[in-house]
Amino acid sequence: MADLVVSLYAPALDALGEKVAKTDITIRPVLAPEQRLVVDWVRDNFSDNWASEALVAITRQPSACLIAIRDGKILGFACYDATARGFFGPTGVALDARKQGIGAALLHRTLQTMKTMGYAYAIIGDPGPTQFYVDSVGAIEIPLPGKGIYADMLRAPRK
Repeated sequence: MADLVVSLYAPALDALGEKVAKTDITIRPVLAPEQRLVVDWVRDNFSDNWASEALVAITRQPSACLIAIRDGKILGFACYDATARGFFGPTGVALDARKQGIGAALLHRTLQTMKTMGYAYAIIGDPGPTQFYVDSVGAIEIPLPGKGIYADMLRAPRK
């Protein structure tokens, strides 16, 4: 699947914000002392590659990694500016916390943060759930074949 682009000034972003406004979770940037805990959580729940990207995002000033938490438990995360400036992702929600609007809330909050920082567009590189992004924020496919920036990325062998 090709990369996607999202306009941070499109009405879809505001509409998503209204939809996710009443969640019982806290979404906030990762604090420096939480770095290892969050990176380990990402690695345990997703992959080494995503953990590497989360580490880069967390160490930016300000932190470019947001977490969704409830009752002191991490439920999900979303990063931006990890692999490249203007990129959204990686992002993920724990298996047992899916279908509760957490992914949509993380997407909205992260894209709003990017907009506040001066971005007009966000790129979603190598998206997984493409239709989610299309439906949530009106993302459109960038008509170039391949995996974009991730095409020649080294990957750990599967066990």
